[in-house]
Amino acid sequence: MAIPPQILAIDLGTSGMKAALVAADGTVTGWAERPVPLVVLPGGGAEQDPVAWWDALAEVVADLGRDLPDHLRAVTTICSSTQGEGTIAVDAAGEPLTRCISWLDMRGATHLRRQFGGFPAVDGISVRRIARWLRLTGGMPSVTGKDPAAHMLLIRDDMPDVYARTKTFLNVLDWINLKLTGRTVATVDSILTSWVTDNRKAPAIRYAPALVAASGIDADKFPPIVACTEVIGTLSPLAADHLGLPRSVRVVAGAIDNTAAAIGAGTIRDNEPHLYLGTSSWIAAHVPRKKTDVLTGIASIPCAIPDRYLMTALQATAGANLTWLRDKIVEYDDPIVSAGHVSRDEGTIFDAFDKIIPTVPAGANGVLYTPWLYGERAPVDDPNLRAAFLNISLDTTRSDLLRAVFEGVALNTRWLAKAVDRFLGAPVESMVITGGAARSGSWCQIFADVLGHEIRRDANPVTVNARGAGWIGAVGAGMIGFDDIPALSRNDHVFTPGPDHARYGEIYDIYQELHKRLAPVYRRLNRPAG
Repeated sequence: MAIPPQILAIDLGTSGMKAALVAADGTVTGWAERPVPLVVLPGGGAEQDPVAWWDALAEVVADLGRDLPDHLRAVTTICSSTQGEGTIAVDAAGEPLTRCISWLDMRGATHLRRQFGGFPAVDGISVRRIARWLRLTGGMPSVTGKDPAAHMLLIRDDMPDVYARTKTFLNVLDWINLKLTGRTVATVDSILTSWVTDNRKAPAIRYAPALVAASGIDADKFPPIVACTEVIGTLSPLAADHLGLPRSVRVVAGAIDNTAAAIGAGTIRDNEPHLYLGTSSWIAAHVPRKKTDVLTGIASIPCAIPDRYLMTALQATAGANLTWLRDKIVEYDDPIVSAGHVSRDEGTIFDAFDKIIPTVPAGANGVLYTPWLYGERAPVDDPNLRAAFLNISLDTTRSDLLRAVFEGVALNTRWLAKAVDRFLGAPVESMVITGGAARSGSWCQIFADVLGHEIRRDANPVTVNARGAGWIGAVGAGMIGFDDIPALSRNDHVFTPGPDHARYGEIYDIYQELHKRLAPVYRRLNRPAG
């Protein structure tokens, strides 16, 4: 049987480099991954080495070639999905001048306030500037300093030699595309958090001269903007040799992770949401118009579909809470830890969790958990919030703590979902759940019980970003259209609310009260010294 044309879908997340072989119908045949470390620095810094990404990409493509040589030979197109809001300063030769400043990095916050301050101000940012950002872009730089607008100012002010040598500032996706093709571009979604674009017409995203001039960054350091579905070239000779692929392979621009996941989840229709559960999490849905909810930090932003926007409501840490629990709390020889390192055939850490969670009743025997390990983005943008277990007693067990973590992330998502309902103008009644953490059936059921509506699980949630990149690549290459995707999507289980929904309603009221009371405490505990 002939192998259909394959898209090499690159999925570069915070945890590492992944790649898959995806057919136009969404079939994911191959899958390989390599971890890439995150370097956490004093003062809120977080960085990754771009060269390590590039080396890891060669390794995962080699893995695919060993496992599925015929499918790799059928690759005609490459398309990427990457983490967003990273910043790489590159020189005239396209080489990185520093490690990538990650989306977790907050060191640029003071530089942001210095650049954009004024009176009157909100959180140190001029109200006049905020109004202009909202009108043109639909959003504004995060006061936490976690996006490129602040990262570039950090480099300008604290690394002037690097700034002087910088030819272009690139997001993570843009740097991968530069390495693949030799062409310097940004996509309509990767450029968003530089906060210098006019996004009022979805098919015609462009730079806003006034925003560029006010950014504090030289205009010629911003790359040209292209659509996510544009074929930006073919593999450069160096990239072809590095990956062991023909130079004739086309490269489609691709998208950052939340954009790609919205495509990979099959949620193409207007106001149809999905919940992504990874290191962070988000609720997203395609919508027909630009809109911003200033109070909750939810906005509709440029996306892969040319005439649509993507409403995105981001939760800073979701699956990261489980990683923290596994790596920092349980013992090194614990069965939960070993479960995370066995083969796929034998099971995953989520299988271990799913054996424990049902043994604890809803409400975790009174234990509550707030999942703010690294602050929060929506429905409040507050870098000072922190995680906590509450109401622990002598009777509390590790199993109680585990269930409380699962419930805490779901309760926080309910808080977020209320703001999403208001944004979309109607209550969400059904939602696709996807991302690696959606493998936990127990967690999916907790989400259904906490949110009070059905949860439809993606049949292959681990590969949603890669599948989304594959479909964006297929659209760009003319293999399918976006309207074909819903019929190609697959769910493997529908979780419906059970009798625990009423109990979670009571707990949710307490959860909201905890935020009101704890936020001022965290502000005092975590405010900068001096």
